[in-house]
Amino acid sequence: MVIIAVGLLGVLLILLGAATQDGLLLGAAVVLLLGSAFAGVGLYMLQPNQAAVLTFFGDYRGTDRSPGLRWTNPLYRRRKISLRVRNFNTTTSKVNDANGNPIQVAAVVVWQVVDTGRAAFEVDDFVDYVFIQAEAAVRHMARSYPYDSFEDDHDDIVTLIGEVDEVNDSLAVELQERLGAAGVSVLEARLTDLSYAPEIAEAMLRRQQAAAVVAARRKIVEGAVWMVRDAVTQLEQGATDEDAIPLDPDRRATFAANLMTVIASDAPTSPVVNVGTLAR
Repeated sequence: MVIIAVGLLGVLLILLGAATQDGLLLGAAVVLLLGSAFAGVGLYMLQPNQAAVLTFFGDYRGTDRSPGLRWTNPLYRRRKISLRVRNFNTTTSKVNDANGNPIQVAAVVVWQVVDTGRAAFEVDDFVDYVFIQAEAAVRHMARSYPYDSFEDDHDDIVTLIGEVDEVNDSLAVELQERLGAAGVSVLEARLTDLSYAPEIAEAMLRRQQAAAVVAARRKIVEGAVWMVRDAVTQLEQGATDEDAIPLDPDRRATFAANLMTVIASDAPTSPVVNVGTLAR
């Protein structure tokens, strides 16, 4: 309002000086108009979650974070930086995991500028810096872990597909270490695309299926052994002595083998009834 008032006063003095041919009024009018124009250059506007980095002939003088119509020294150079939360998806990259298997991986990164001075002066372009470093971090993370573990005695191994939360946390920590130099805070980082490369996807799927079948058969065999042992014990002990059915070693072995076949078989079994005796 002051700048507008000074400018209007300058225009009024020009009119009066021209009417009265008064050089002093004209000179004062020119000074007022030049002063209002110079001061008007210092006006700028900030939106919510926006900041202005102020420099004076190359010297950093601070950051203005107050939204609205603002004024500063007209000689200050102002660079506006958004403080809003941003996110982007990295491109799907083909890399080798810790076991050397080619996989495809991509991630989403949520980030925000928290230090405008570093974002403006520590790196050339902080947006490109974030994109490039995120791609590098995702690739490095994928090389640090195996995609999956097929060994039962390696349950403590962290895998990309098994321990998703731990892998995402590791990615976020590495990203923060890389992007801290640019004044960027990583709010979230998580994998969005994770799969074997097409050239080995079919073979690895068969391997996963085979591992699942082996694990299932192991459970079935363990259960069958327990059931056979319990059945033999109940037959030999019985509820009473009269109900007990003693089995010699040959009969016990035959009974256990037949019962294991029935329980552990994939297909329905066809029993063969022995009408004779097993006694020698």
